[in-house]
Amino acid sequence: MPLDGLSALDQLILLGSALVANWFSALAGGGAGLLQFPVLIFLGLPFALALATHKIATVALGLGSTLRHLQGESLERKLSAVLLLAGLPGVVIGASYILQVPESPARMALGALTVGMGLYSLFKPQLGLSAEPRNREGRGLLIGAIGVFAIGVLNGSLSSGSGLVLTLWQIKWFGLDYKRATAHTLALCGLLWNGTGALVLGTLGEVAWAWIPALLIGSFVGGYLGSHYAIGKSNAWIKRVFEIVTLAVGVKLLA
Repeated sequence: MPLDGLSALDQLILLGSALVANWFSALAGGGAGLLQFPVLIFLGLPFALALATHKIATVALGLGSTLRHLQGESLERKLSAVLLLAGLPGVVIGASYILQVPESPARMALGALTVGMGLYSLFKPQLGLSAEPRNREGRGLLIGAIGVFAIGVLNGSLSSGSGLVLTLWQIKWFGLDYKRATAHTLALCGLLWNGTGALVLGTLGEVAWAWIPALLIGSFVGGYLGSHYAIGKSNAWIKRVFEIVTLAVGVKLLA
């Protein structure tokens, strides 16, 4: 398929897949690449080009979700600063090197980790149902920031799963509930992490710009509507969606 031209049907496929993928991602706190990234490959983009194009599109997910979550004051300033200061350098490193290394081993490892996260949450019925703030000072905060940095490297280098890892890390280490952890992931990882990764990948590689408009519209609308829907749901409901999406993303990465 030519990179500079898409049929009306292809544009509809891109729009629909982006809307559905980012709606589910806004509910679960990550996983937009489960559907959106494979569609780009299926329609003819090579891996590196599809990765850069997907990263740019997911910025619109973060923008739509951020606009909705800011209305509900879902973000904690101090933790948001940690996620940005520790995560963005990792994103730059991951995005800078992914085009030079084989992606299969890293993808398999992330797939196994993602499946493990889904199973862990599934067998921890009370995990993330209520906020229990911890590790916000000293050594605990430093370890948490190192974890965020490592997740940032994953985010910059791979298309699926890193947002889900960040969501669970915030719940397990920093004691957030599912609703607030999802809000942080979508606003900070979805908008600023992915925006940084997209900038690096777009500079070092190529972007299928003709594909971007449909992806941006679908991602923005899906992110906003998914976040709006999630805000009215309980932590238990969001936890279940997280587990379903996490297991699906993990199996997809392994397969």
